[in-house]
Amino acid sequence: MDVAVESRTTPLVPRFSRKVKAYVSLTKPRVVELLLVVTVPTMILAQGGIPNLWLVLATVVGGFMSAGSAGAFNCYIDRDIDRVMKRTKGRPLVTGELSDREALVFSYALGVASILVLGFFANWFAAALSFLAILLYVVFYTIILKRRTSQNIIWGGIAGCMPVLIGWAAVTNSLDWAPFILFGVIFLWTPPHYWPLSMKYREDYKQAGVPMLAVVRGRAVVGLQVILYAWATVACSLLLIPVGHMGLAYTAIALGSGGWFIYETHRLYNLAIRHEQVSPMRVFHGSITYLTLLFLAVAIDPLLPF
Repeated sequence: MDVAVESRTTPLVPRFSRKVKAYVSLTKPRVVELLLVVTVPTMILAQGGIPNLWLVLATVVGGFMSAGSAGAFNCYIDRDIDRVMKRTKGRPLVTGELSDREALVFSYALGVASILVLGFFANWFAAALSFLAILLYVVFYTIILKRRTSQNIIWGGIAGCMPVLIGWAAVTNSLDWAPFILFGVIFLWTPPHYWPLSMKYREDYKQAGVPMLAVVRGRAVVGLQVILYAWATVACSLLLIPVGHMGLAYTAIALGSGGWFIYETHRLYNLAIRHEQVSPMRVFHGSITYLTLLFLAVAIDPLLPF
């Protein structure tokens, strides 16, 4: 009898595991990780030291839920184009691992949970900013901009800048110039981060009818725009030195990593205008390394005595 019961219940374990993995995949965990990388350093800068660890935990958990909710809504709304793009063919709504209804319920539940976690365990100002971030990504970017304009990623990137405001607000229950400079850094960084990816998957986006810049313009134009935004990103990062009273550690890392980031974008452009083989993913991955190093400097600098 026990053997029969075990044989009937065993398949439930891998099925449950697949469901959990599908729900996690729906949140776009790699994007969420990147957003959280910028939140904790911003909290350290706002505190001028190590914040209350329970507050950090609540903000990270709430931020994960908020970004995950936005990503899940995005997967639900874009499920039609995900089915025709090679890059997204493994997403759970394409494979059928999750139903549309399951994804939509999960998206709403995670969004509501994120606001409640931030509201009760941080403050309601941070919770309101989290709600605004979800609206910006889901409505402003996914529904309004993404399929209508090649400038989609520029203005849609505003949602990705919100974690620094949320992190600062969680600590201070207010906002200042420093978090807005960090907001500007991420805003200006988003095009040179995402446009190289769209260069690699140009045919995917073209087939799906999404007018990314790489679809409507040539590689040289995209490469030049990537350079301009990279220069603007580094310039904006240097504004934090006088405004945030940053020291030698931040200054050195911002200049060093920024110079390397700019070099990589120039390299991409030079290859593009010479009609040689380009490596856009080198700039894509390099942009992630740059942002990680910059925010690591944001976290370290307030902890140093000089």
